[in-house]
Amino acid sequence: MAGTLRSWLAPARVVNDPITDPAERRGYTWELLIVFSATLGLSGLRSLISLLNALLQPKPLNQQSVALNVQQATVSLLDLLAQLAGVLQLLAWGGLGAYLLWRAGIGPRLVGLDRTRPGKDLLAGCGLAALIGIPGLAFYFVTRAIGINLNVVPSALGDTWWRVPVLLLSAFGNAWAEESLVVGYLITRLRRFGWGENASLATAAVLRGSYHLYQGFGGFLGNIVLGLVFGRVWQRFNRLWALVIAHTILDIFSFVGYALLKGVIPGL
Repeated sequence: MAGTLRSWLAPARVVNDPITDPAERRGYTWELLIVFSATLGLSGLRSLISLLNALLQPKPLNQQSVALNVQQATVSLLDLLAQLAGVLQLLAWGGLGAYLLWRAGIGPRLVGLDRTRPGKDLLAGCGLAALIGIPGLAFYFVTRAIGINLNVVPSALGDTWWRVPVLLLSAFGNAWAEESLVVGYLITRLRRFGWGENASLATAAVLRGSYHLYQGFGGFLGNIVLGLVFGRVWQRFNRLWALVIAHTILDIFSFVGYALLKGVIPGL
């Protein structure tokens, strides 16, 4: 029992031969800076600016709202195309992380993106979503009630024929981009720098929290906790598909559930 607990709290270092060549370390450092400056790191900066703007408003945070999936064009067909372009961007971000690992000799199997155990990945993803989902929803309502989080509107899309399919695609796109970049890519790269598992995990979790700052301090803290759980599960079992599935399920319940139940359940 003690050994199992220790392996969860203080796992052994995975990479015992970190990069020592200065030129190679500089190259990977620039790679990390460029990747996250163009993707989720930039989203974190924008989220910080958004939170600062919200804090400067005369209303408290819990009397302000922020929408996640919003209309991007007044013409329905153009709005659909804009939504699909956003999904394509997310897929490209996640693909970039997977591609860079592959170019470095770390193929899909080594990070748990192979297709050898779809059934087990699905079960693990469902279990992980259940573990996170209910406490996460309760945490959101508590942080909003005490005034440290904005009112998050998961979908502000109109009632069009394509709304639900687009929200499903957005759920997968978000999951794929975040788990591929923040867990699979970032933690693997930090390992090569000689970082321990806990330091890599904490860095990835804080990054995950940073690009949710636009939701308020509750979104920041809640996603740090989610990042710690997801990252540790991946470090233990090395199945990235399970994380993508869990994240997709959580976003589907949030996006589609809100869109279908708004006006039916009081308080949504």
